[in-house]
Amino acid sequence: MLEKLVEIAWEFWAVLSEMAPYLLFGFFVAGLLSVLISAQRVERHLGGKGFWPVLKAAAFGVPLPLCSCGVIPVSASLRRHGASKGATASFLISTPQTGVDSILVTYSLLGGVFALFRPIAALISGVIGGLLVSLFDRGREAREIDDSARAQPPATVTGNNRFIEAMKYGFVTLPADIGRALLVGLIVAAAISAAIPENYFADVLPPGIGQILILMLAGIPVYVCATASVPIAFALIGTGVSPGAAFAFLMTGPATNAATIATIWKVMGRRTALLYLLTMAGAALAGGLLLDQFLTARQVHAHVGHGGWMIPPLVNHLSAGALLALLAWALAGPLVRRFRPAAQPAVSNGQTTTVLRIDGMTCTHCANSVRRALQECPGVKTADVDLTGNRATVVGADYDVSGLVQAVERLGYSARAMDETA
Repeated sequence: MLEKLVEIAWEFWAVLSEMAPYLLFGFFVAGLLSVLISAQRVERHLGGKGFWPVLKAAAFGVPLPLCSCGVIPVSASLRRHGASKGATASFLISTPQTGVDSILVTYSLLGGVFALFRPIAALISGVIGGLLVSLFDRGREAREIDDSARAQPPATVTGNNRFIEAMKYGFVTLPADIGRALLVGLIVAAAISAAIPENYFADVLPPGIGQILILMLAGIPVYVCATASVPIAFALIGTGVSPGAAFAFLMTGPATNAATIATIWKVMGRRTALLYLLTMAGAALAGGLLLDQFLTARQVHAHVGHGGWMIPPLVNHLSAGALLALLAWALAGPLVRRFRPAAQPAVSNGQTTTVLRIDGMTCTHCANSVRRALQECPGVKTADVDLTGNRATVVGADYDVSGLVQAVERLGYSARAMDETA
């Protein structure tokens, strides 16, 4: 038993040290993208109908490190601020499949071909899904756009504050959002590598399309983020799964799960949800079959075996230690805030404070989307969202509490007023 635990720990560290330098750099780039490609900037490009907004939506979504839970409220906000249904669906499909951090991690473990194939597949599937929605789900197009929300000017951050905000997002917010899932993914990958013999699945699972279908179906109902799924895919390839089947898991795992489909059904409608699921399943199957035509498991392992010369082993190990420390710090933050007394918002004469209980938020992107939706409600001065406590505190005058609840529910969450004071 002890020997097996040591083997799992060794596999965990081996995969972590291989991906750590790339993931740390990915955090840096993701931070820069967070201030360069904001939701407000995306909104300005996604209005109108036709192919061009759909293509731009997919292109915007590919590099953004948004998980499937975080992309839904962002997509709902894009929709309310003027994006077409097709462009919103395109963004919704392409974004959770990959991001700049997961692309770099994919390169570190699975090689350049795989790392290039993932974003291309995300882009193409986003465009196809967006066009299908534009073609088959044209109902209520104009009615769902909120003109009052669209009129709100975005807040701007300039100068050195932009860089500080970028680094805060890249090395605090993003690790906190994906840290738990990443550690679980690494542990699962290490356990698979230690417990399952090499090439075991090559003899157990049917080859070709059968293997791809099994991994695709395994990925659809469960959730694993785009970055955390890469070590699992790497371990599966080591146990005999084809690169195409691993790709099908990488595509469906981050982008489809029961909660995501249910929320899309609620926010975007039944037809869009079905088209979303159909697009993801079809793209995963077609992409897996295509990837298996020019990439073998041997080539993937050759990349890991011979690609390490680019980064000295000492740098890999130091980066792994730094990444673990960063994840520990990020994950400890919510625990510290849970026991810290909450700051009371400043309330002027004539203003009221309302506390909302909000269920369904899972990451910082969720909290930011809720905050923005509440601040856009008439009469609201400030809105503070506590992700850990699942609540939002709203301060203002002459606002409609039912309007606050509706603004949150339009993003796919459930909300109710808990308290109101003068």
